[in-house]
Amino acid sequence: MVRKYFGTDGIRGRVGQSPMTVDFVMKLGWAAGKVLSQSEHGQIVIGKDTRISGYMFESALAAGLAAAGLDVMLLGPMPTPAIAYITQAQRAAAGIVISASHNPYHDDGVKFFNGDGFKLPDSTEEAIEAMLDQPLQMVEPQNIGKATRMEDAKGRYIEFCKSSIEFQTSLRGMKLVVDCANGATYHIAPAVFRELGAEVIEVGTSPNGMNINHGVGALHPESMRTAVLENQADLGIAFDGDGDRVMMMGAEGDVKNGDQLLHVIARSKLASGQLNGGVVGTLMTNLGLEHALLAQQIPFRRAAVGDRYVMGKLVEHGWFLGGESSGHIICLDKTTTGDGIVAALQVLEWLVNQQQTLTEACSDLEIYPQTMINVPITERLELTASPPVQDAVKSAETELGDSGRVLLRPSGTEPLIRVMVEGRDSSQVEKISAQLAQSVKQAATG
Repeated sequence: MVRKYFGTDGIRGRVGQSPMTVDFVMKLGWAAGKVLSQSEHGQIVIGKDTRISGYMFESALAAGLAAAGLDVMLLGPMPTPAIAYITQAQRAAAGIVISASHNPYHDDGVKFFNGDGFKLPDSTEEAIEAMLDQPLQMVEPQNIGKATRMEDAKGRYIEFCKSSIEFQTSLRGMKLVVDCANGATYHIAPAVFRELGAEVIEVGTSPNGMNINHGVGALHPESMRTAVLENQADLGIAFDGDGDRVMMMGAEGDVKNGDQLLHVIARSKLASGQLNGGVVGTLMTNLGLEHALLAQQIPFRRAAVGDRYVMGKLVEHGWFLGGESSGHIICLDKTTTGDGIVAALQVLEWLVNQQQTLTEACSDLEIYPQTMINVPITERLELTASPPVQDAVKSAETELGDSGRVLLRPSGTEPLIRVMVEGRDSSQVEKISAQLAQSVKQAATG
């Protein structure tokens, strides 16, 4: 089925433009309600990030769900993983998140969790799209749903996050910079780390509806770096707008991305006997991480880019740990989706137990130089059908050997072919990527 609305992570777009309009989102609520609950007055949980448009879309979704006969539990601003957790804890039929994640404030989106706290399978999203084509028919007046607000959602989720590490683990004596991107973790993350004993310097905890992700958070580590250095903090922790991604930083201002944090967590779980198999990364995961894991006899598999594909590969193998370089880390032994706070706590627990700094914990992982070149194309280019491109790829792979890799893939959102090369030798990587990009450009222009 060709999808009209759902992308790799729900529905997303600029506010006021299709599909992110009030009338569409109201009907989306109705359609989702018809598909996700088989009984009248089932309950749907709704949470949002801090965008000004969240108020509007929250009301629209609630109206559509009520028209379908479903009760709504409103959580207010909460991280995406918190909505997954509370959906499961409440035994709700589903959870809905109003967020555009790391996008600017003028974008917004809607994504869903099923009653078990996992993102919806393709078949359910397709069923919702099919229902959107049907006329909206309200239930009888006596069956209209009601909306209530959960007053203690914040406290529940804070306790859940703290419970993801051992009870005796204390962060006392640590000075942490916590950058919440003026997003959904602004009133959650600082409290979690303070209650575990840390001294917390807050950054990006003053949302005004329009400053989410603006110059702060995981996408803009310079704000975290300034605060870490000025306050002589032990480390920094930065989240994205909806709290499912995390980046961390050592005391010297050195950023640690998702690959490096994933390696720390994998070592921790291996040491405690809780790894349960291997680790899943993506096509963009640095080759250095793969080599480091294999050196410790930890199996590694790659999935397509996107957390839903990482999750699919984890389920396929029955493993618990996976993630992306962007900082989206999934610990299935702790929760059902990527969770920035939970992932950061797993790293901190290892640092406390080993009495290491973050820089020391990441020092044995060599991140290989990586170069990405975007080659514009005017029409779809089948890379496998171009002998010159395939010959260039084979030549590059031969030259790199086991010390590097090549990835050519079309962009999912732009008319581009992304040419990625990585290896131990940065000059070799730059030379090969330029050669490959030229080969793709020639194939694209005929």
